[in-house]
Amino acid sequence: MLSERQKLILSAIVDDYIRSAEPVGSRTISKRNDVSFSPATIRNEMSDLEELGFLEQPHTSAGRIPSNKGYRYYVDHLIKRGQLSKQELDVIKLFCAERLDEMERVVQHVAVMLSNMTHYTSIVMGPELLSTTLKHLQIVPLNDQSAVAIIVTNTGHVENKVVSIPEGVPVSEIERVVNMLNARMAGVPLVHFKSKLYNEIGVELSRFSHQYEDLVKLIEGVLLNDEDDRIFISGATNMLTQPEFRDVIKVKGIFDLFDETQTLMRLFSTTGQGIQVRIGNENAVEAINNCSLITATYSIDGQSLGTIGILGPTRMEYGKVIQLLDVLSQDMALLLGRWYR
Repeated sequence: MLSERQKLILSAIVDDYIRSAEPVGSRTISKRNDVSFSPATIRNEMSDLEELGFLEQPHTSAGRIPSNKGYRYYVDHLIKRGQLSKQELDVIKLFCAERLDEMERVVQHVAVMLSNMTHYTSIVMGPELLSTTLKHLQIVPLNDQSAVAIIVTNTGHVENKVVSIPEGVPVSEIERVVNMLNARMAGVPLVHFKSKLYNEIGVELSRFSHQYEDLVKLIEGVLLNDEDDRIFISGATNMLTQPEFRDVIKVKGIFDLFDETQTLMRLFSTTGQGIQVRIGNENAVEAINNCSLITATYSIDGQSLGTIGILGPTRMEYGKVIQLLDVLSQDMALLLGRWYR
C-alpha cells in the first residue's frame, strides 16, 4: 500500500510526464498548487517509489518517469475521468445525429473522429467481427469451374458468394468438406476460423484427399474475404509525432502490425467487456509492448457488436481517453441498434 503522500506524488509525476514527455524532478512537483511538500521530502518519496518499481530514472536525467507498474497503479487507483470539452461533445452529438446509411460508414467515421480528437491511433472492429459464428455453410456447383457459396451466421446474416472450383476437384469431395465443416465448425467464431481450418480440418482433409490444400484455400476464400473491410485504422502516422517513437525500429514493428489482420483480431479477441486498459508488456503482441491500448466494447441487449481501441504511448491521457470511449461506445450502441432491431 502506498501512503497518501506517495499517491499524490505519483499522480503528479504521471500527470506532468503525460503533458511534457520529459522526466519530472522534485522541484517541478513542489511548485504545483496541490503539493505542499518540500523538494527534499519529495525526493525521498520519489526514491522510495523507484525502489518499489513505480518510477524509473533515465540515465540522462535526475528526474523520474513512470514505469508500467506506475501507470497501472495510476489507472487502477488514482485516475480522474477526463472532462470532455463542449466542442468534443458537440462533435459526438453531431456524429450521432447524422443519417449514415451503412454500418461500415459509421465504424469508419468513428475511427477517423477518435484519431482526430485524441491524436493517437484508433482501431475499430466493425460490428459482429469478434462475436459472429458460423451457423451453416452450403456450396452449390453451377458448373465444373464455379459454385455459389451460401453462408449463414448466428446473427441471421446470409451471404452469397461465387467461388471458383479448383481444377480436378470432384463435387463429391466438396460436399464431404462442407458436411465436415458444418459438423465440426458450427458455432466457432469466424475470428478463429482460419487457425482451426488449418490446424484441425486441414489435417483431417489430408487423410482422404490429395488436393486438400486446394480445398482448404477454397473454404478460406469463402469465409475470410471480408475481414479487412471490418477493421478500420485511423491516425497511424500519429505515432510518428510522439517523442517515444523516434526509434525507427519501434515504429516499423507497429506499422507492420497494422497490416496483420489476423494478429489484430487475436489482440482484440482477448480484450474483455466494457473498458479495458492494457499497459506496455500487458499487451500480448510484442510490437506494442511500448504502448498502451485502451478498448471499449459496444453492445446491444448484451450482444457484443464490436470494439473500439485507442493505441498510443504509455504516456497517454488515460482519463480523457477512457471518458471519450465510454461516451462514444454507448452512443454507437444506440446508433447501430436500428440495424439489429
